[in-house]
Amino acid sequence: MAECLHCASLINIVFSWTIEDLINQNLFKHQVPKIPMTFLSTNGYMNSFIPALIEETHSDLSSSLMSVAQASFCEIRTMETSKHFAPPNNLFYNITLQNTIDEVNGLGKYEPEVGDLIAFTNIRPKSIDDLSRIKSYCHIAYVYEPKNEFTDEIPIILSKYMEMHSKFDDSRNKAQKFYAVYLINMTTNVRIWNALVEGPRANIIKKVLQPYSMKEENCQTCLSGEIVIGPHVRVQNIIKAQNLNKSQEDAILSCVSMTKCQHKDPTKLIWGPPGTGKTKTVALMLFCLLKLKITTVTCAPTNTAVLAVASRLHSIAKDSLEHGSYGLGDIVLFGNEKRMKLDSYKGLGEVFLNNRVKDLLRCFAPMTGWESCLESMIKLLKNPEQQYSLYKNNNKNVKEHDKDVMSLEEFVKGNDSHVSHAYFNYKRRCKYRSVMTLEQFVKKRYDYIVEQYDVYKDDKKLSVGMSMENYLRQRFCIIGGRLKSFMKTLYTHLPTCFLHIKLVLKMFRAIELLKSLEVSLSQSKPKQAFHNCEDGKVIFAWFGWLSLEKEEFIDTLCFLSKAIMLPKVTTKYGLSQFCLKNARLIFCTASSSCKLKTEEMKLVQFLVIDEAAQLKECESAIPLQLPGLERCILIGDERQLPAMVKSKIADRAEFGRSLFERLVLLGYKKHMLSVQYRMHQSISLFPSKEFYDDQLSDANIVTEESYNKLFLEGNMYGSYSFINISKGKEQCNHDYSLKNMIEAAAISEIIRSLKKEYLRTRRKVSIGIISPYKAQVYEIQEKVKKYMVSDPHFCVNVRSVDGFQGGEEDIIIMSTVRSNGSGKVGFLSNRQRTNVAITRARYCLWIVGNASTLINNDSVWRKVVLDAKERNCFHNADEDKKLNQVIEDALFEFEVLEESSSSFNKLRISDKSETTTLRISDKSETTTFSSKPLKLWMNKE
Repeated sequence: MAECLHCASLINIVFSWTIEDLINQNLFKHQVPKIPMTFLSTNGYMNSFIPALIEETHSDLSSSLMSVAQASFCEIRTMETSKHFAPPNNLFYNITLQNTIDEVNGLGKYEPEVGDLIAFTNIRPKSIDDLSRIKSYCHIAYVYEPKNEFTDEIPIILSKYMEMHSKFDDSRNKAQKFYAVYLINMTTNVRIWNALVEGPRANIIKKVLQPYSMKEENCQTCLSGEIVIGPHVRVQNIIKAQNLNKSQEDAILSCVSMTKCQHKDPTKLIWGPPGTGKTKTVALMLFCLLKLKITTVTCAPTNTAVLAVASRLHSIAKDSLEHGSYGLGDIVLFGNEKRMKLDSYKGLGEVFLNNRVKDLLRCFAPMTGWESCLESMIKLLKNPEQQYSLYKNNNKNVKEHDKDVMSLEEFVKGNDSHVSHAYFNYKRRCKYRSVMTLEQFVKKRYDYIVEQYDVYKDDKKLSVGMSMENYLRQRFCIIGGRLKSFMKTLYTHLPTCFLHIKLVLKMFRAIELLKSLEVSLSQSKPKQAFHNCEDGKVIFAWFGWLSLEKEEFIDTLCFLSKAIMLPKVTTKYGLSQFCLKNARLIFCTASSSCKLKTEEMKLVQFLVIDEAAQLKECESAIPLQLPGLERCILIGDERQLPAMVKSKIADRAEFGRSLFERLVLLGYKKHMLSVQYRMHQSISLFPSKEFYDDQLSDANIVTEESYNKLFLEGNMYGSYSFINISKGKEQCNHDYSLKNMIEAAAISEIIRSLKKEYLRTRRKVSIGIISPYKAQVYEIQEKVKKYMVSDPHFCVNVRSVDGFQGGEEDIIIMSTVRSNGSGKVGFLSNRQRTNVAITRARYCLWIVGNASTLINNDSVWRKVVLDAKERNCFHNADEDKKLNQVIEDALFEFEVLEESSSSFNKLRISDKSETTTLRISDKSETTTFSSKPLKLWMNKE
């Protein structure tokens, strides 16, 4: 009890587990209490999640070890202690990887990333038994920092001390080989742990946990209508222009009213059933907050969810901009670039932090950036003769000219001391490989420096011996082109609080003048102009400009030069912090929002969590601790799937429950989006009645005749249909997941018919095939993979129910799989999973299953079947002759396989003692060793 576990980390707890602990799935079976509904303190609330978090981490790691044979791995080249190394606890090392690639074994394809937990072994494990046999050479390691971009070293912390000199010999023939085997990524769990053990920084968590107050409904600010005064009138005009329904308008206005209203409850819940325009509503609400200059962080459980709402907001904002792309600098999206796949979202690159930093680095460069370019243009326009004289003096002969061009090394030293210092450190630490030259080093890691150097060389290497008119023409084109590019970068990426609209208008005027000059260049006759003009006025006579226009252009450039004072920041990190600090609207995942908890960040006023019902409650603690947070808006639907929990023990403790669901249970009022725009009215009828108490209504668009799209002939293939396959056979595969070959064959025939009809009509169609069982998903994928070829007009996606949450297709075919005489349906009976599955379709929903099995179980599926019968949407598969024949053929194939399998098993009779291995471990020892940290947390209160 004296030991304070707040000083320990989740990583230390994981390091305390032995191999036996890890494979014991019941290690914490009786030590994870159910997370309560009420708490005496915020500390009690935060600590209540710790046991389940530890168990979930244990379960995830245990599962990965069981499939270690399929894990990614790589060979370690070098390993040495880091400067932070301080045994016995702080076992920090740096490793580098072999560059060789073994295509057969996949060696070299894996590179450890931050948060990865890896098995550090001297063999390539083929099973969990391999790790058990090599205890002395099996360590667990955690990657705590990204790969060093200068030395290629990956910082790790090991679970046990390891003497390195005897393991990694310079002569590779004698050295012991070691491998890093990927297990799991712990980034999110570590961030949750840190949020829980640090304790609440803001009072909002305490406020959120209080039962709903009626004070909101009696708030005098709301009742007086004060929310429509001043800037809120503009908000109402924005809303009216978007053609929203009343439930969407009310939801947005109730959230916007929080900016003026100071009633007790700081949280709003927006309830978004399937197809109700949730993303559009959230995006428009964010746009209103942006216009009101409310600093808002928007997050979601996954990158996909974040990108969906960010893309919609970007589209709305882009359409509203009055001055080019000015204003986008107030919007920032950040995250893992590799995982986000931005190419699938048009335009989001304009607000993505990495792209923004890269573009601004070019502008901020001291020698080739905005300020240098602006100064060069002003000199060229004011003193053309002087600039030409400098050019001639620098180009007396080619050799002297070459000497005047700095080398890349000289350029780097004069332009960015940070890069020079990084290269020095790189050479000092590069012990086991050849050293790159500075040019190679810069090209590999600082592409923006190379671009700046190329610009510099272009300036210096103008053609030798040019006449004055040609020099001025070429010089003006180069500088003018860069100036226009820099101006667009500045008004696109700088936040509006840093760049006033008056400056932007000056930029636009300068760009107009530059374009006018370009036209003059293309139309002028330089020789005649130069011949008739005085030297000092030659450039302006050449362009055919009047004195008034000349003065305006120079004055504009001089004004911009003095008015725009760029921050003295030339590093990627510094610019990232600058962009985040000054943004009004920030998008990221809930987990990565922890990066906003810096001293440089200004206070966040609003937090918006999209897909909040899919976010574990403990994970929401990460963004809820943002400094200065005043208001929180949660958008979700607790009647769809919750967050994924791998551990059954943690699931029973309700570890997957969301904050959204908790607040609903505490009595918080939900603002429901009540009009659905996705499903044909015959599809939406059952879910509206069963899951939404008949509160979900159909939009006009889904009730119109044009929404009756039939893709195959026959009543069986109408808008809504239950197709009964009474001869289905459920099977259990090696992963203990279920499949039904008969249903898979029937679905394959339906897809074949759809493809044939598509080839005849060339009518675009998207098809989704859903099953709750992963074995069935794989079985169907194998059956229909020939139809899943790349064709943008005939798309077939086969996924689990969980994989389809948030998605929609023209046609949805669902395989229920279960087919038995006892009416067992297992986790198919989950109401949330059923709701998701049957609300993905736009025009047609065809449910394939054994009606007898489903109706004999007292679950939601009994209601599905009875509803289909009552509405004459129930059909037996034998109504379609081709479909019936395919089912008979599949049934025959199934019986043949079953008979062959049975005969084979009879031939395999052997002594069980020789074929069965029983693993026995001292449970008392492993439980005592591993459960100590967990007991401490449980008894802490």
